[in-house]
Amino acid sequence: MTTKKCTIHLPNYSEARPVAEIVQTASQYESRIFLISGDKKINAKSIMGMMSLSLCNNEEIEVEAAGPDEEAAVTAIVDYMSPVA
Repeated sequence: MTTKKCTIHLPNYSEARPVAEIVQTASQYESRIFLISGDKKINAKSIMGMMSLSLCNNEEIEVEAAGPDEEAAVTAIVDYMSPVA
């Protein structure tokens, strides 16, 4: 299992597009991928689950993956949610 904490830095995160892009990114990997915020642990491949997470900019979350491509999956999600300026 691979986990990494990150802080969300996305413009207009309240819109559905970033959530859909996270789900699309997660769906490219075989591993099981979860986003953890507080006491919620949501399947990153579930659009409804991701919408229920109600993430906000500057919020710290944890990305967790388990499977054959877990490191690449975590890196891809973290890179999307916390782009380098």
